Amino acid sequence: MKIKELTEKQESFLAHLPTVGGDPKQAALLAGYSETSYPSVVKALRQEILDLATGILAQSAPKAAMKLVQIMDSNTPIPQANMRIQAAQTILDRVGLGKKDTLDVNVNTTGGIFVLPTKKETIIEGDYEEI
Repeated sequence: MKIKELTEKQESFLAHLPTVGGDPKQAALLAGYSETSYPSVVKALRQEILDLATGILAQSAPKAAMKLVQIMDSNTPIPQANMRIQAAQTILDRVGLGKKDTLDVNVNTTGGIFVLPTKKETIIEGDYEEI
């Protein structure tokens, strides 16, 4: 896998992106790009932006796990507990620690395979008229 060489502006854009709350337009301006060029910057750095987002979620995973445990263990009401639980669960799902659905398939057979004989070709002889 070849690692992409980034320019100083591109590196600056990626460094500024988390500091401006993920706003690509602001990050582009801080990196020295013109106001209208940020869509092309985003397109050129698509994979790097996704990697950055994955890293941010991975860094937040321990906090999300602790928040779930904190809400679970709390004896006092927690404001917006359902929303906090959903946010924590979503982060954990995105980093691969979410609930996993499994399907257990068991097949019990009592006999072998039954093979039908081939069909015989039926030929109908006669004269046909077009309608």
